[in-house]
Amino acid sequence: MPEGDTVFRTAAQLHEALAGRLLTTAELRVPAHATAELTGRRVLEVAPRGKHLLTRLEGGLTLHTHLRMDGRWLLHRPGEPWSGGPAHQVRAVLGTAECVAVGYRLPVVELLRTEHEERAVGHLGPDLLGPDWDPDEALRRLALAPARPTGEALLDQRNLAGIGNVYANELCFMAAVTPWTPVGELPAPQRLLALAQRLLHANRLRPGHVTTGETRPDRSHWVYGRAGLPCRRCGSTVRTATQGLAPQQRVAFWCPRCQSGPAPQGGGRVGRHG
Repeated sequence: MPEGDTVFRTAAQLHEALAGRLLTTAELRVPAHATAELTGRRVLEVAPRGKHLLTRLEGGLTLHTHLRMDGRWLLHRPGEPWSGGPAHQVRAVLGTAECVAVGYRLPVVELLRTEHEERAVGHLGPDLLGPDWDPDEALRRLALAPARPTGEALLDQRNLAGIGNVYANELCFMAAVTPWTPVGELPAPQRLLALAQRLLHANRLRPGHVTTGETRPDRSHWVYGRAGLPCRRCGSTVRTATQGLAPQQRVAFWCPRCQSGPAPQGGGRVGRHG
């Protein structure tokens, strides 16, 4: 699932391409909105909200989309072949005289009144990359379940919006706790939230979710995706295990020497993930 910085960057690209322009083509290829007529409306803005995208249109309508695991938006020139996948994977098309935005494999395509956006995103916690970012409120929400494992709590968008599995693992490493450490046992939760906001802000307009400060793909993460490889700090073997319950189950990565706290039952695997 994309991290909040990926969604922020997608929103910025769509906003630059579409905002202020009239729709000359508009198709929502989902049964609930297949007959919606959006052609001729002006795109007002494309705004991110956590991992959600809100495309606001003239006339008080909002197109709400979510990428989840496989969705993506790609921009094409008018008349240019679409390159994001076969036609049956296209869920939304928004075209202007200058470009065509095509949404592939979007699991959420919802058209709603702009005044009712809270029905789609009102459950979200403070947005790490939004104007509503409030670390005190995020901390309050995390503290409501002090026994919950930190990795799971960080991924819960009701606590704070924007963290995906990459950052959940990397933040635990940088805080020197395992993903299974209870929230109530975090040594400095305020600093953890501040670090989360700094990381997403630094990466919001570049790919890669860089956490080490090095932008090379093979050097950009501390533990995520590095099962069976030496820890960058101490040389111990990075381990991996699943965390959470289906369908929210995720793969966790951690260094058994650098990160203190509980580990999964069985100690986790040391082989390469994937």
